[in-house]
Amino acid sequence: MQEPTFLLLTALADRPRHGYALGDEVAAISDGRVRLGAGSLYGTLDRLLAEGLIRVEREETVDGRPRRVFTLTPDGEQSLRTEADRLRSALREADRRLAAPRTRSAGGSA
Repeated sequence: MQEPTFLLLTALADRPRHGYALGDEVAAISDGRVRLGAGSLYGTLDRLLAEGLIRVEREETVDGRPRRVFTLTPDGEQSLRTEADRLRSALREADRRLAAPRTRSAGGSA
C-alpha cells in the first residue's frame, strides 16, 4: 500500500471527513511531510471509492459548493488493519536489527 493511501485511510479511521479536511489530516498525521495536492487527493479518493475501501457517507452544500463526506467501509477498515500489522512487523524487525551488534559483512571489502 502506498503511503498516501495508508494516510488517507488512517485519517478516516476515527470519523468521516470531507476532502479538504482529509488533506489537512494527512498533513497532520505525517507531521507535514506528506501534503496532497487537490489532484492527488481526489484521484486517490476516486480510486479508493472504486476499490470499495471508502464510500460517500453524505453530500453537503457549504457556501453554495457541493462537498462529499467520506467514510471507511468494512473492507477499508480491514485493509488499514492489515497494513498497520504489516508495518508494525517490519518496524519490530528494523528495531531488532538496529539493536543487534554490528558485524562485518561476509565477502565485503574492509
